[in-house]
Amino acid sequence: MARSRAIRTGKREKRQNRIARYLREVRAEVSKVVWPSQRATLNLTGVVLATMFVMSVALGLVDWIFTRLFALIIG
Repeated sequence: MARSRAIRTGKREKRQNRIARYLREVRAEVSKVVWPSQRATLNLTGVVLATMFVMSVALGLVDWIFTRLFALIIG
């Protein structure tokens, strides 16, 4: 009984040690990241928003064309 409890306690400690080690390693890796400046972030955000706008207009236009095309074919 006492031995099985000691084994379970040892496994629990190993699991906790793995979690703690993982969190330490994550923190170390995040500290190595070179984060973009605020200006770069705003520029990239603008590029993404502009691309989304252009693509949504293009897809809307394609949808409208196909709608008209199928309307001509069907009825």
